[in-house]
Amino acid sequence: MKKKMKRKKIDYISGTETAYTMTEQEELAYEEQKAGVYDEEDFCQYEAMQKQERKQMPVFSGVLKYFPDAIREVAKTSWIGNQQHHPDKPLHWDRSKSGDELDALTRHLMEAGEIDTDLVRHSAKVAWRALANLQKELEENGEAPLSEYNLNKEQW
Repeated sequence: MKKKMKRKKIDYISGTETAYTMTEQEELAYEEQKAGVYDEEDFCQYEAMQKQERKQMPVFSGVLKYFPDAIREVAKTSWIGNQQHHPDKPLHWDRSKSGDELDALTRHLMEAGEIDTDLVRHSAKVAWRALANLQKELEENGEAPLSEYNLNKEQW
């Protein structure tokens, strides 16, 4: 007689309801996927999926060609912010000075269409803060493969 194994539920999101639980086998599969453990067939399927996904992310033709001037304004905003906070250092995102993206975005949004005292458009600052917020969201969810911060969250 085969012994029936009880399916143990494991809470994988700490402090949540049981709706967010999975069995040990599901957890193992989840951890293997997260760690990038694939057999050869899975890897080939994964690689094909990645190629297709990249084609569905047209950074140049779907963003830069649509909004070239707006993107340039956001880049200018980055440069001016760096000059204000770190004029002696190369351009970089000082995340210690950038923690309240949505509050700052909203403050600038309330003055959209106007120029700030540093001669930067409030709308450009809204776009910069929206991008910063989105980047952090992607990193927090492990969906930012291009970010150096996604690899070492202690940096921010």
